Amino acid sequence: MHHDAGRRSISPSELRQLYRHDWRHNLVKIPLFYALLVGTGAIAWHAESAWLEWSAYVFMGYVWMGILTFMHDATHSVLFRRKWKNWVFGVFSMLPLIATFVAFKEDHLEHHRFNRSPQDPDAFTMGRRGVADFLLFYSYLLVGGLLTVLQFNVIYPIQRFRGATLWIHVGELALRAVAYTTLVLWARGAGVLSEVLAVWLLPVYFFSVFNSVRFIVEHYDTPWDAGPMRGTRTVISNRVTRYFWNNVNYHIGHHVFPGVPWYNLEKLHHALADPIDRLGAPVDSGYTSVLWRAVCGGPESVERNAARVATRAAS
Repeated sequence: MHHDAGRRSISPSELRQLYRHDWRHNLVKIPLFYALLVGTGAIAWHAESAWLEWSAYVFMGYVWMGILTFMHDATHSVLFRRKWKNWVFGVFSMLPLIATFVAFKEDHLEHHRFNRSPQDPDAFTMGRRGVADFLLFYSYLLVGGLLTVLQFNVIYPIQRFRGATLWIHVGELALRAVAYTTLVLWARGAGVLSEVLAVWLLPVYFFSVFNSVRFIVEHYDTPWDAGPMRGTRTVISNRVTRYFWNNVNYHIGHHVFPGVPWYNLEKLHHALADPIDRLGAPVDSGYTSVLWRAVCGGPESVERNAARVATRAAS
């Protein structure tokens, strides 16, 4: 019902414009982001100041979030027109991030089908608020990258993958084994192993923290099992984050129309203004305020979630 409300608010001609691909956006930003990664990595490698070095690692993690949001569009086959190009970019972009593209893709598409419901594979914030729930919730904020590697490389594939999908996953793992072994052996032989590991793994850790924040904020404390509009949060954020994270903050629109590419999500958000307001779909000004509520509130439960949603609606 809420999904239909979003669709009815946009005319077919307007929707066609929003779905339209424009390759020029990707042609500029994808090479720019990879150039920023390489350039900032070189600064970190040669920096004599610890402050400059660690600032470079944090910035690289921030830019990796941008690469992830390109890959996110590839999972929906909207980064490029041709499906095989989305697969090539997805596999390539996920190589340094250790998890396989096919696992992310299958998990993420299932998340869209069952958003904020018992079948949602990403709804781990919802539990019974037992000790294990608290441990998982706060561990994800601190070491979300490690948990993500376990989820996408081991747990989810064992639970869900069969046939061709399983073989693709195994092939991606084999590719990683070859790539990582080659890199480590070369770096060790060249006497730069510690530098290579630092410029690779430290930014990936900071990326994982940014990604954990984004992931929790997108759905935390939204109504349970209430459809894609009310069960998703849009964060207006600031111009810098919107640019580097490719408008993923406009998350309500993405869940209602996942085929709209990243560069049209802000326009989509404005087109959905009426149903968002009418349904009371959550729109917040920044990530920090929602994150603070999540940190203070801890893991959710269905009953607690319903009570908190009702309280917000009444106020």
